[in-house]
Amino acid sequence: MKLHSKYVEQAVDQLSSLPGIGKRTALRLVLQLLKRSEVEIEQFTQAFIALKKETKTCSSCGNLSDESTCSICSNEKRDHSIICVVEDIRDIMAIESTGSYKGIYHVLGGVISPMDGISPSDLSIAPLIEKVSTGNVIEIIFALSPTMEGDTTNFYLFKKLQGKEVLITTLSRGVSVGTELQFADEQTLSRSLIHRHPFKIN
Repeated sequence: MKLHSKYVEQAVDQLSSLPGIGKRTALRLVLQLLKRSEVEIEQFTQAFIALKKETKTCSSCGNLSDESTCSICSNEKRDHSIICVVEDIRDIMAIESTGSYKGIYHVLGGVISPMDGISPSDLSIAPLIEKVSTGNVIEIIFALSPTMEGDTTNFYLFKKLQGKEVLITTLSRGVSVGTELQFADEQTLSRSLIHRHPFKIN
């Protein structure tokens, strides 16, 4: 795609570096941005600068936050004795949208996937074990996507938690096997949470 402005080309290159955005889509967005006023463009860029500078990772669960502790973990009305283990923050957003869960979360930061070079040491597993070891946790919910990698991670966590006095449950299979959790509809996800059952090794 031949562009006759190096500034347009630079902007297209930056946008197309984002996942899911090709050169044509990037060009369409750049041309749309050119129609905006300088004030609007400044507000647009400042939002992303602030995003990078000010967004933090919750020191307790790994969720994104404006503070060192996210609004979920700092909420005294949440049940801190129940921890829902998820792959990433998009899963928290999906579960929160159901309004069915009142506990807290633990973000692993991925799932075990040898094919992708992701091992247990790459995930936030040790902090989860530490939380359970305090004796203040009564239930751990495995809310990982029902994929081979998700099931492998569930099994690994189950083995690591054996011997701990904690109930380990998993979502009911209202969520289709092979589906990523973040893409499940709210009603299905809500039912899967409500009807969760003890985790068992098949």
